[in-house]
Amino acid sequence: MEASFSSMKAVILAAGKGTRMGNLTQELPKPMLVVEGRPILDHIVEGLKSCGITEFHIITGWRADVIEAHFGDGSMLGVRMSYSRQEVQDGTGKAPELAKVFVGDDDFILTYGDILVRPETYRRMLDRWTSGKFSGVITVTEGEDVTKGGLFFFDDRFCLTRLVEKPSQDEIKILRSTGWIKAGEPVWYNAGIYLFRPNLFNFTARLQKSPRGEYELTDALSAMVESGDLLAGLKIEGRWVDVRDPAVLASLQT
Repeated sequence: MEASFSSMKAVILAAGKGTRMGNLTQELPKPMLVVEGRPILDHIVEGLKSCGITEFHIITGWRADVIEAHFGDGSMLGVRMSYSRQEVQDGTGKAPELAKVFVGDDDFILTYGDILVRPETYRRMLDRWTSGKFSGVITVTEGEDVTKGGLFFFDDRFCLTRLVEKPSQDEIKILRSTGWIKAGEPVWYNAGIYLFRPNLFNFTARLQKSPRGEYELTDALSAMVESGDLLAGLKIEGRWVDVRDPAVLASLQT
């Protein structure tokens, strides 16, 4: 019997304005920008729905009204949709807590609202999840500039052992000289889609602001690893797009 997400919920982080998009996000939140004729969020919701998820919670912020008006209660799509508004944009670490009541005791997928993948990626995440006793599944990809996101390290079971958020070039040199980054081996970049048990909230509740002045989800992941929680890695196969700036968005229109 094929694994199903039907017993899981989905939380989508879609609160940011997307300042790198310039005028494109003056009236629209970035996750509502159009790709292949539909808003980015439509692709995410439809992909997750195809895997059996029917309960969604979107964390909104900038132009929350646009997202909420577009999806409504979700009935037009055959799903149940609810929302929380992140009034203060203080990072990805505290945003998931707004969905704590929605999540309840259920396992849930957590994704940024500007990441596009094939629906098969979500199914592979579930397969990885059910292959062991994990507290989470962390997706990664290769070939990205790790100074723009998270650099992840894994053991021989491909479980997370360490992460460095947005390392500087000097930090990367140190990681190379100390053997963390090895020549000829992949450098794993945080792909921004996760699967968690509700105990994630035990760690987000204790977050302190990072040197960048934000509560960072990756700090919660580090604390989970330090506490002995197993976070399984999964390499994304095929399409993975972080719609981070106008150039990426333009490339998707061709």
